[in-house]
Amino acid sequence: MMRQLAQALVLAGLLGAYPGLVPTASADTAAPAAKTPTLSDIFAASGITESGYLDIGYSALNSTGLFVTGGPSRVFDTPKASAGHDFNSFNLNQAALTLAKQPASGFGGLVNVTLGQDAPVIQSYGATSAANFDLTQAYASYATGPVTVIAGKFATLAGAELIASPQDTNYSRSILFGYAIPFTHTGVRVTYAPTSAYSLIAGINNGWDQVSAQQHDKTLELGFTAAPSKMFSLAGSYYGGKELTTEPAAPTAASALGMRNLFDLVATLNATDKLTFIVNGDYGTQDNASLADANGATKATWDGVAGYVNYQLAPTWLLSVRGEYFNDKDGYRTGIAQKWKEGTVTVAYMPAPSYELRGEIRHDWSNQAAFLRSDGTAGKSQTSLGLEALYKF
Repeated sequence: MMRQLAQALVLAGLLGAYPGLVPTASADTAAPAAKTPTLSDIFAASGITESGYLDIGYSALNSTGLFVTGGPSRVFDTPKASAGHDFNSFNLNQAALTLAKQPASGFGGLVNVTLGQDAPVIQSYGATSAANFDLTQAYASYATGPVTVIAGKFATLAGAELIASPQDTNYSRSILFGYAIPFTHTGVRVTYAPTSAYSLIAGINNGWDQVSAQQHDKTLELGFTAAPSKMFSLAGSYYGGKELTTEPAAPTAASALGMRNLFDLVATLNATDKLTFIVNGDYGTQDNASLADANGATKATWDGVAGYVNYQLAPTWLLSVRGEYFNDKDGYRTGIAQKWKEGTVTVAYMPAPSYELRGEIRHDWSNQAAFLRSDGTAGKSQTSLGLEALYKF
């Protein structure tokens, strides 16, 4: 024991007499310089999240993409001359970015911009006229307890499908998405969620797809969500308010106001971990839809239902089948009094979380010769093929 202590004292003395025996820090061994924070680091420190995606597609359609009246026969697949896509061509459908700060309590906000060939289709009245750009959502928020308030521009509650491509399971959008419901609203929305499974929603806004109000009347928004179990969920919404009866919505000398009502319901059944069923139903009415003369005002109605079957074939493969029926009884939404149906089959391959490839075939048919063919004749059906590549970040 004494010997070991003596050796330790000798060693300590040598080190003190010859400090060179003690290794010192050099430039090669110095601590690395502080890392310059990236934009993502700054956002994270501020509680801001960023996300986005690129959506590139190829569409082939055996018609012009128009109705015989000149209106588009598909939501986004509109001929380029009508501010949409080129058929038999690659298209930049969407490039979107979202920045959000949405704390569980306190103030926050969200900004969502969409660029690409889909952007002109979803632009609201009064929005910028810049080609291929849309400020899709921009709102401030405040949350306290079970209550959240947002004010600004935000997506509609109605419908089973969304503007954001990655959140849908089919390449093409449904008939109901484009012809039965609005895209966005500008106003105030209050959500009361006593639990994570249930919520009640109420709001007031400028109406359908209006940043600047086209009329002084406002539209009432009511909604609810219920998810009593992992297997089943239900969401419903109602919109009611006076809208201009002319389509497209830009005011004209012949414009008139009429009460517009929309009832929307979406039910989701997760039958198994791999199999999901979704049903979406819509019913809408428009007063003063006919402006033929002062005494000839009528009420137009439209209704429809869409059904989805999504099946996870494998961890990286998804099969999505959609079928729907849309009754534009008075021709108010499509320009043709028709009963329009469509069936779509989409296969998606996801080799990595950030990448998704979709292939799709779709067939539309009507009880009227509604679709304008390339040779100028009218047909009762049209068929399309689509390929889509998504990059999500």
